[in-house]
Amino acid sequence: MPKTDVSGLTQLGQHTDIPTSPETAVLERVPSGNAGTHFVVRFTAPEFTSLCPMTGQPDFAHIVIDYVPREWLVESKSLKLYLTSFRNHGAFHEDCSVGIAKKLVELLDPVWLRIGAYWYPRGGIPIDVFWQTGPAPEGVWVPDQGVPAYRGRG
Repeated sequence: MPKTDVSGLTQLGQHTDIPTSPETAVLERVPSGNAGTHFVVRFTAPEFTSLCPMTGQPDFAHIVIDYVPREWLVESKSLKLYLTSFRNHGAFHEDCSVGIAKKLVELLDPVWLRIGAYWYPRGGIPIDVFWQTGPAPEGVWVPDQGVPAYRGRG
């Protein structure tokens, strides 16, 4: 069984302060011990928080990120800190969602990546944002993200 090389990581295994913004957050990667094998990695962040850029009020989302690695895996503590860095960051739902996905694509150069960002309603309207790099690779099992459409009281 392959062992993951963690020698270059700066955050794992030690106290790391929460970054003050996504721009200052450090996303880290580790080599995939299964390079050349197509498999799906899923991260679910059910308590994602950012700020409305207009009002400064908090916005909340349930975010699901699926990707098929090529050579690299995102280090999960750095991803958690990166996502937490949005807590005091003002941006529209679409910018947060697509920006997170594009940052991961830039870092990892995955075979495939998709994000589903299910934003809770503000002003009575939920906003869901979906983005992916293209079709999923043939033969890869990609489960449904499992987040039901918003129904409110209906």
